[in-house]
Amino acid sequence: MTDLLLVRYGELALKSAPVRREFEGALRRNLLDLFVEAGLPGRVRADHGHLYVEVDDAARGLRLVARVFGVTSVSQVHEVPTDRPAITARVLELVGPRLAPGTSFAVRARRTGQHPFTSQELARDLGGDILDRFPDLGLRVDLEHPAVEVFVEVRGPRTYLYFDRLEGPGGLPMGVAGRLVALVDGPRGALGAWLMMKRGCRVSLVVVPAGERLANEVLARYDPRLRQTPAELAAWPDRVTAVAEDVHADGIVLPLQVEEYPTAPSRWGDRVIFSPTVGLTEPEVHERWQAIAARAA
Repeated sequence: MTDLLLVRYGELALKSAPVRREFEGALRRNLLDLFVEAGLPGRVRADHGHLYVEVDDAARGLRLVARVFGVTSVSQVHEVPTDRPAITARVLELVGPRLAPGTSFAVRARRTGQHPFTSQELARDLGGDILDRFPDLGLRVDLEHPAVEVFVEVRGPRTYLYFDRLEGPGGLPMGVAGRLVALVDGPRGALGAWLMMKRGCRVSLVVVPAGERLANEVLARYDPRLRQTPAELAAWPDRVTAVAEDVHADGIVLPLQVEEYPTAPSRWGDRVIFSPTVGLTEPEVHERWQAIAARAA
């Protein structure tokens, strides 16, 4: 395996140590589930605050990781020892093909651990090294809007170099916040299910014909274990009840709009009724769903 991906997460880092370990474990399992489903071999390791995924195909790996709930961003990185000459040599090797005459650039450096240099010193020195190495290109430093950004992340004895970040969905890993059943009858229902998946819930779907494509082509790409139960539109309440009983669901997710909320069905006893899209207009639902579908493509 030749490519390395650095995976960042957000909310997990705010949890207590035992909860954080539990959530990190769920994140790793969910990540590997997607890799197994896609038939892409991968190995995962971790340090405090990041996961690292070794893959044969970085492009495919990036797309998969960017669909894992809990992931805030992912980058393909180049790993070197935390040694100033080694860092400098690799930065110059990697940045050269990205530079053209007159290119503006910036070096962004961060450190974790004890080192004989500060982040600012490292960024300044590497910027100087780039200018010295390519004097004929007329390069210029632009810290506000550079054409090329070089990121240098020093983590103890290892340093990671990269140029881009691919944003993830964020939120919490699926499986850490209970079980729900969601009605998917169109984009509003599909978006509601996705939003609850993002909050760590394992969601089973009751899918009417109008929602089949959304469930199969988008939601299933985020959860390879996704359970889907078909239903005719007129029979969906009975089917939701049956699935909720079967999976011991804690709540029901409905695609309600504001005007429908007061008359929502209340036939599920103590189960909580969620409607995460209740305050969204149809154009807002469409815009958000298009972005989610694009990530799943």
